[in-house]
Amino acid sequence: MIYKVLYQKDKVVNPRRETTKTLFIEADNTVAARTLVENNTPYNIELIQELTGNSLQYEKDHADFKLTSFSDKK
Repeated sequence: MIYKVLYQKDKVVNPRRETTKTLFIEADNTVAARTLVENNTPYNIELIQELTGNSLQYEKDHADFKLTSFSDKK
């Protein structure tokens, strides 16, 4: 499944809508998606949304859609 992750660059600065960034990742479920981002970035996750059907197609057509992949750091 494809997930859209809304995040702030770090956990120190208070979140502001104007500085929210987006990345897209592939994971088995929401928990796995959160774990991937938390283990591989310093990001402050605001929201994780599963994309399917028309929502996924919209993001592919209208956003800077690019799947982010993380290498295993363990």
